[in-house]
Amino acid sequence: MRVVTFPVPPLPGPYGDALEDPCEERADAGERLRAATGDRDGTLDVALAGPVFMDMIFTGLAGPPTPGTETWTRGLGSAPGGIANIAVAMSRLGLTVGLAAAFGDDMFGAYLWRTLAEQEQVDLSASRRVRNWPTPVTVSLAHSGDRSMVSYGEPLPFPVDDLVPRGWRARCCYVHLARELPAWARELRADGGLVFADVSWDETGKWSQDTLAGLAEVDVFLPNALEAMAYTRAGTPQAALDALLERVPVVVVKCGSQGAFAADRVTGERVFEAALRIDALDPTGAGDVFAAAYIFASLARWSLRERVRFANLCAGLSVRHHSGSLGAPCWHEIGEWFARHGLTEEYRFLEPYLPESAIADRARAYPTGGYGLSITEESA
Repeated sequence: MRVVTFPVPPLPGPYGDALEDPCEERADAGERLRAATGDRDGTLDVALAGPVFMDMIFTGLAGPPTPGTETWTRGLGSAPGGIANIAVAMSRLGLTVGLAAAFGDDMFGAYLWRTLAEQEQVDLSASRRVRNWPTPVTVSLAHSGDRSMVSYGEPLPFPVDDLVPRGWRARCCYVHLARELPAWARELRADGGLVFADVSWDETGKWSQDTLAGLAEVDVFLPNALEAMAYTRAGTPQAALDALLERVPVVVVKCGSQGAFAADRVTGERVFEAALRIDALDPTGAGDVFAAAYIFASLARWSLRERVRFANLCAGLSVRHHSGSLGAPCWHEIGEWFARHGLTEEYRFLEPYLPESAIADRARAYPTGGYGLSITEESA
């Protein structure tokens, strides 16, 4: 199979129009970040490599489908998924994000490419369209406060890491933990970049500690509580954090709606920050939004407590929407939250990045059913 790159052809009529950037303030936020830290040499903020999925999210189900029947739902959204969840969340905050990923040459691949490159401002110069390869798809069925997922994907004819250009430079990268880091991530770290890592759910149930060997080359590890406890055989998130801290300098254990624990072995800081108190509509992608916000805060050189507090805030704002990646907040939405609730002293560190006034009529990029077509659902 031959790997080819080709542009997404323009579609006729309104579908070919340029997609509107829902986060126009992202460039200003990124410029403020780089001005504050002196990092203005044009290097990417974050490098990513991995699979991109077409996420289709059915909402408003009374329960799981019954075999032999047809079930109608009150809501449907589509959005980029997989590694795109964190790519979108980081870009919306103002980070420059380079993504090495494969896209199918089908309709889903065209939609994902346009949405990421044009609407969400993700740099796809290291990505490729692959002829005769279908875009991976995940269907999420949300019901009873939980969700079930069905996924489909065909193996790529090459490792996705092969797309990464030689000498790819960035201030940091984000990877999913394996026994060894990909070679490009090790090279980036040797060049002075930070490595942030998460870990995937182990469907085998073995939770082999061999996976943790890769932490020797990681700077910040961000597992959720269940994963952290399973890999360390610890009985509590705090005990898991202590065990992981022996392997990696900074550990953040995400506890969902409860908040997050974090510790820095170098500075000796230890914090717990409670999650934002908010009515959650859909938790899809909240962990990725948390990680994206934590990475932004790390590059901004905020304290450990401020990093976790900001990550909790962004993750909390994201669960108000049915959408996965497109639920990630923009700075104007963060500003609107504080316009309604007040900017308390504990969030004063965000003031340089907040819009002067909330933008109440800014259009949100909702999940779509196609090329930029907004959908309507009961919770929109």
